[in-house]
Amino acid sequence: MDKPVSIMPCLDMQNGRVVKGVHFVEIADAGDPVECAKAYCAAGADELALLDITATVEQRGTLLDVVRRVSAVCTVPFTVGGGIRDVKSAGEVLAAGANTVSVSSAAFRNPEIIPAILKEFGQSSLTVAIDVDVNPALPSGYEVYIDGGRTATGYDAIEWAKRVDGYGVEVILPTSKAGDGAKTGYDLPVIRAMAQACNAKIVASGGAGKKEHFLEAVRAGAQILLAASVFHFHMIDIGDLKQYLKSSGVTVR
Repeated sequence: MDKPVSIMPCLDMQNGRVVKGVHFVEIADAGDPVECAKAYCAAGADELALLDITATVEQRGTLLDVVRRVSAVCTVPFTVGGGIRDVKSAGEVLAAGANTVSVSSAAFRNPEIIPAILKEFGQSSLTVAIDVDVNPALPSGYEVYIDGGRTATGYDAIEWAKRVDGYGVEVILPTSKAGDGAKTGYDLPVIRAMAQACNAKIVASGGAGKKEHFLEAVRAGAQILLAASVFHFHMIDIGDLKQYLKSSGVTVR
């Protein structure tokens, strides 16, 4: 546990507003993205994620004006995902102020965009997100989902993570469909398996409901702790969370 962990609030965005769902549905409004970003930077977030959750399904690009407005107030590294399909769209999002782009469905459909984006914009320019759900028929017990968790692929999630890792991606972001918004804890077997199989940093995402869940994720191998609901609705304060992790022996950024 000597590697420092980062706290990363996630702004899931729909129609220009921050929203939060449960299991990728039941969407509720959680505020203005610029105001949320300002508040999180002031509260001690180490990084920020902005995910345009319906861009891929609606077959459109990321809302670049929102990226520009958020990047103007953001004082921490800033990852943007949703609707990034190729090197060109990745470049547009980075030019709008993102430090990193996150790609999920497009990377699965066309894995060659992974090395292409890394070559064009550098090693730290890309996070590959992997939505997963339980499937006992697959070797790891987990299946890759795409299209915002709507489409099953039949592909083993840990095998896909290993393939992604082989390209030299620095960060892999698995989100458990079962855990998303449920506040019952992160999917620790997925984190553990990916952390053991990959060199990339693994992001814990989907399911945080209390401070203990974050500690469990660190112990499973996560280096970046992503959450939305518990931060948006003021159930957990970032400063309190960092203090709790430090008191539990975790090095925090």
